[in-house]
Amino acid sequence: MKGSCSLLYPEWLFCTKAPPRSWMCWRRVRLQHKHTYTHLLSEAPKENICSSLGKASLENTSGWVPLLLALMYEYTSPQSHWRPYLSLWSDFTALDHPMFWSKDERDRLLKGTGIPEAVDTDLTNIQKEYKDIVLPFITLHTDLWNPERHTLDLYRSLVAFVMAYSFQEPLDEEDEDEKDPNPPMMVPIADMLNHVSNHNANLEYTPECLKMVSVRSIRKGEEVFNTYGQMANWQLLHMYGFAEPYQSNSNDTADIPMSNVYKAAVQVTRSEAEQRLLVEKWSLLCEMEMVGDKGVFIFGKSGSLTDTEMYTTLKILCMSVEEFEDFRENEGWEEADDDEEKMLQALSNEGLPSLPPLWRHLVHAAARFTLDSYGEDMLKDKVLLEDEDGYAKLSSRQRRALQVRYGQKTILHQLLELTKP
Repeated sequence: MKGSCSLLYPEWLFCTKAPPRSWMCWRRVRLQHKHTYTHLLSEAPKENICSSLGKASLENTSGWVPLLLALMYEYTSPQSHWRPYLSLWSDFTALDHPMFWSKDERDRLLKGTGIPEAVDTDLTNIQKEYKDIVLPFITLHTDLWNPERHTLDLYRSLVAFVMAYSFQEPLDEEDEDEKDPNPPMMVPIADMLNHVSNHNANLEYTPECLKMVSVRSIRKGEEVFNTYGQMANWQLLHMYGFAEPYQSNSNDTADIPMSNVYKAAVQVTRSEAEQRLLVEKWSLLCEMEMVGDKGVFIFGKSGSLTDTEMYTTLKILCMSVEEFEDFRENEGWEEADDDEEKMLQALSNEGLPSLPPLWRHLVHAAARFTLDSYGEDMLKDKVLLEDEDGYAKLSSRQRRALQVRYGQKTILHQLLELTKP
């Protein structure tokens, strides 16, 4: 950690308090003057970025421990150089990520969305990381840390804080498959902007600094919105504690567990021989890394977003005995003779109705299994969303969960319509 966070806002930016869309949206950044496309909105020199380099004793899977340890110290130190920045969050009692909900509330409101499972994994990893890495380290360095003050609860809150406010510099394309992701960093000013999918600003990384620039014309008085990436509502709620209205989020998605496609394929087998063949096909798909026990096929509003995996899975599952034997013996799976454009078109909203009947059946059945896994009926959610009085009476957690659930169900229902017999 180094630098000072005493950065000045450009004179044409001002902040307003606003009714919180979530715990993290207690202020909005608006423009005092109109600005046009690609205008520089703010700039943070890299020496003003809150980050830290890890040491061998702090190595861990997430890569977050060094930053979290530094934040624990700085947040509780009255003499911290980062006090002006960290004092914006006087406490973390307003944190409302699903990890701070009760397990019963998560399971009841978010069943089927994938969030309860993701949170359970997070909480397990956080506790293990604190117990195995953080606590032994701070116990050895009591001149800086105090186990009674720097507790698991504080660590958990800071994980949520970093999830919601940090940035990660993207890797170069040639490094994406070989290097671990860059560690997170805290960027004053840039982290004040809220996110929407239809954003008007974007963070750009340069060797010297990080720049927030407009990506389209912004009117005087209009709120400046950053983007956290192409985030589905379940990801926004899980990582940031809020969700966009389901119709507004152009990046919303629904996941179909790969196991549901296998379940659909099992239903169409008629003999033990076909069941054995299905097991062989699935084993090959696992070997090809197209499917996995906990994997999902992702669908967006315009069709499949995992078209290679989905197309290859359907193709192999629907092969005859002869086709499969020829494919396997000739190692056809290594040749990848299906081009990306063909697969993308076949699994788009326009192409899905024209899939071969058995392919359509497997997608349809898997979508139905997934839709049935939600705790609430889709029609009930729809009525609640359209009832202004009833919606207003819901708690903020109930409203956010409803937006996530209904957005996913809408995508799955659309998939059912596109693949019906």
